[in-house]
This record gives sequence, C-alpha cells and structure tokens, in this order.
Amino acid sequence: MRIAIIGAGGAGGYFGARWAEAGLDVTLLARGAHLQAILSKGLSLESPLGDAHVNVPAVSRASEVGEVDVVMVATKSWQLRSLADVVQPLIGSNTIVFGLQNGVEAADILTTFVPPSCVLGATCRIISLIEEPGVIRHVGIEPTLTIGELPGSASAPIKFVTEVLDNAKGLTVEIADDIVVELWRKFLFFAPMSGLGSITQAPIGVFRSVRQSRSLLIRAVEEVFNLARAKGVRLPPESVEQTLQFIDRLPADGTSSLQRDFQDGVRTELEALSGAVVRQAADAGVATPVHTFFYSSLLPLELKARGSIEWPESD
Repeated sequence: MRIAIIGAGGAGGYFGARWAEAGLDVTLLARGAHLQAILSKGLSLESPLGDAHVNVPAVSRASEVGEVDVVMVATKSWQLRSLADVVQPLIGSNTIVFGLQNGVEAADILTTFVPPSCVLGATCRIISLIEEPGVIRHVGIEPTLTIGELPGSASAPIKFVTEVLDNAKGLTVEIADDIVVELWRKFLFFAPMSGLGSITQAPIGVFRSVRQSRSLLIRAVEEVFNLARAKGVRLPPESVEQTLQFIDRLPADGTSSLQRDFQDGVRTELEALSGAVVRQAADAGVATPVHTFFYSSLLPLELKARGSIEWPESD
C-alpha cells in the first residue's frame, strides 16, 4: 500500500516516520529547509515512546509521486483550499483521502476538489512539532489517528487500511462508529483550549488552574457543546465534564499549535477554530460570547500575520 503525506510537520512527520519505521511505503511532500534536511540526512523522531530515524522518500511536487492508495493531508487548515493541484495527481480510482486539520470543516473542503467517494473523515490526537529541520519532537498524548466514513459517502476499504496503518509502534489507528461525533469531540477541547491559551499566552497548566480563566474555559467548552447539539451532532450529555477532565490531564507546560503560531507571528488556524465556532453559531442561532471574544481579540494579530494590515512602528 502506497501512502503520500502532504505536510511533514508535527503530526504528518510523526505518523510518516512511524509508518516508514514499520516498513510501509511512505512518501512525504514537504518544502523548504525541512525538505532539504530530510533529503540530506533523513527524518528523526524524538518521542517518549521511542526515538526513531528513517530515510524516507521526500519530494516537493506530487507529480513526482503519482497515484497512491492513501493520501493524508497534514497541512494547516488555511492551506487546504489551495491544495487541489497537489492532491489530484495522487488520486486513482481507489484512493482514500483524509485530512488532519484542526476543526470540523476539513472534509467539506476536501470534497470541493476530491471526489466525495474518496474522502474519509479523520482526526488525530498528538502534541508534536518540528524541533528543527529534519527533526520531529513528540511532546505529549499517546498518538491516535481515528478515521471513519462520512454520512452519504461511498463505502471505502476502511478496515483494511486501518489494519495496515495500525501496524506500527508508537501510535494507534482506529475506526470511528461516528466520525462526525469524534471530530466534534476533539473540537470540544481544542477550540476552547487554543483560544484561551492564545489570549492568556499561558501554558495549559496555568489557565486551567486560575479561577477566572478556568471559568472562561468552562464557558467556551459549553458553547461548542451547545453548537454541536444544535447542529444535530450526537455528543453525549457528559461530554463537557469529560472534556474538562481530559484538559486537566494534559501536560501542564503544554501549549496549542494556535498559541505557538501567534507567538511566532505567523499565520494561524484562528478561522478554523474560534472563527468556525462564531460562523456556524450565527447560522444555527446559538450564542457564543466567549468564542466571539477570542476571535475578535485575536483577529488583529491574525490579520497582521497575513499581511492584511500594518501596525504602526513604535518609537
């Protein structure tokens, strides 16, 4: 089975390294210094579950790869709409495509340029990042990839694919009974945690323990839950409490990718997180004052990173 991973960052690089380590046929699509490092010295993985070093094929253009069996898109959410020309050369008659973008809108975007019968829903849980070009550092959470068929999509060989991808150490690959629920289950903790971390510029262990910021966290989780239920997503009633318990177990020094991107002054996934909450809530008639505060407060920084606005120079 041939696998192409578009985006060899924290998540894509981790899963790619583990699958290559297990002997699977993996090709990474990467760019810049990270690509050059992988080509010259291979891809290194630093992880509490075991370090690894693999010499994995890496290219900058999909045309160098050709048709594959599985395409995993692991770019940032804001890059997804620009990937039509990248993804299409990889797709054959039986290719499966799924995205690992944060948020709940990736599959809908993929189906605008990939046949819907090819697209699966997917979500992953992992905290990892590019430590330096050619090196992925896994920080926390046991890596899990969950995939599932979307409502109305054609049946895919999902059981076979899952069994192959699960045959590697340092990760778990599973099939969701309802992938939409799983996407929202992750959104339930990731959107609030990302927004609050970015506003406070504090690690998880700090904002979850300060009474006032924890109150915002709870309200932000409740807003996403209310939105999901308004959209007909079957999240169980205990989801809010379970989400808060999960956040309380995360590494105290952890930060979200959104928060790190804001700290680095680069374009972020704000639109896919609190932005998506605000947009979808407006359509559903659900009040989301906390996420509106997150989004409105962070938007100037996002627009600055995009180059859409200029900030005056300080004296």
